[in-house]
Amino acid sequence: MTSSTPDPSRRNERSRQAILAATVELISEVGYERASIEAIAKRAGVGKQTIYRWWPSKGAVALEALDESLATVVDFRDSGHLLDDLAHHMKAVTQLLSSTELGPVIQGLIAAGQSDPSLSRAHLDKVIEPATLAWQERIRRAQASGEIRADADSEAVIDMLFGAMYYRLLLHTRPLRPEQIDAALHIAFLGLRKPPEEA
Repeated sequence: MTSSTPDPSRRNERSRQAILAATVELISEVGYERASIEAIAKRAGVGKQTIYRWWPSKGAVALEALDESLATVVDFRDSGHLLDDLAHHMKAVTQLLSSTELGPVIQGLIAAGQSDPSLSRAHLDKVIEPATLAWQERIRRAQASGEIRADADSEAVIDMLFGAMYYRLLLHTRPLRPEQIDAALHIAFLGLRKPPEEA
């Protein structure tokens, strides 16, 4: 292939990125319900058949846009200090959802999922479950190293911490501030740390 010959795979990737960006922009501007496939296609400069070739619905496009955006800025690091790692992750997610257009995307997806079980399941499988499993494994390593108590239920810990974050985002549209994340983690870790006689 010469440098002047169009590369279909690269062209398709540019179109995919344009569609994802257009989806996020439109949902932010007009809301999830009013952001149609036709409007997304027009904003992205593609035909709507292109979108339907790659995704079965608007929800599927929005979900991929959310998943890709989260994956580019949030990691599941293991510094050896669970509290620091949780704070790093929670602050990164909060900053992303409060400083970009992604807040309305996740709010729209969760609302749409209430009447669309397949979308709700896809959101759980694609975004929520991988993150939950990654943090459960991180918590188990902290338990194995003796950093936190061994009898703490890792799933309950994740639900408690991240539930507070999403509660604020979804019901109050005011994400937790960094200092509130630190306070929540401090309170949680008072109960998670091993008693002195066990240390």
